[in-house]
Amino acid sequence: MTFDVEKYKTFYECEEHWELRKLFMETHKDRFAEDELVCLAQVFTNVELLGCKYPQETMQLVLELSKDLAVNYRDSRADKLKRTFVAASNAAASRYAHKK
Repeated sequence: MTFDVEKYKTFYECEEHWELRKLFMETHKDRFAEDELVCLAQVFTNVELLGCKYPQETMQLVLELSKDLAVNYRDSRADKLKRTFVAASNAAASRYAHKK
């Protein structure tokens, strides 16, 4: 089954993120129904770009489908500033420890 992947680009999506999601859809568009593939591609980008977590079965499927797709993106991000999320309680404890 083939469909026009381009129709799924959103106006607020930066080109780099769209290219990653588009690559996922183009790579697998003959293996899944359109609606399922669109969802899987969004899960993939949510995991890759935002660090989202999903049920284990979903994570495993997306990991298998994307094992070679994200390499170039990850390599391009290797030297970029990375965000680190810390629980508020840990941040407060760290701040308190520095004041002593």
